[in-house]
Amino acid sequence: MNRRDLNWAACGIALVVACVSAEVSAAPVERFMARVTHVTDGDTIWVQVESADAPRKLRLLGIDAPEICQAGGEASRAALQALLAHRRVEVDIRFSDSYARGLARVSLDGQDVAAAMVLAGQAWAARWHQRPGVYAAQEAAARAAGRGLFADPAPELPRDFRRRHGSCHVPAQQPLLPQR
Repeated sequence: MNRRDLNWAACGIALVVACVSAEVSAAPVERFMARVTHVTDGDTIWVQVESADAPRKLRLLGIDAPEICQAGGEASRAALQALLAHRRVEVDIRFSDSYARGLARVSLDGQDVAAAMVLAGQAWAARWHQRPGVYAAQEAAARAAGRGLFADPAPELPRDFRRRHGSCHVPAQQPLLPQR
């Protein structure tokens, strides 16, 4: 293959990637109202959709909360539980992750729940390739005020914890929400 053919091939690949990217970003948002039935940790919840039978597992988009067995993990879960337990929320899903959880923006009475968790110091703004993340301003405010996780001068990022220890799980017999 000569240089001209390589250039045309590269242009063709770029065009295909651009078209596929445009389709992915234009994917419709799935929006619905639901009731929170279970809080797994500081960034994962289960909801009962009002128009469906089966509950759905969701991860709050744009944040990373500590693992449940990590320092701050129980407090992070308790904060999210206090905010959302049995409450009716608005859910916007655009993606799913490798664990089949819907990656969602969740709002309670018009308030962005992920932003509230980061501002309270109960989660980090998710970073992607050294970019600060959507909730960087909330994280900076929580750090400056020494809230939650940021009361520790050097809290460990969940991704670093998982790299060293793996993920952790909650024993099945442990109830996470008070029964109504």
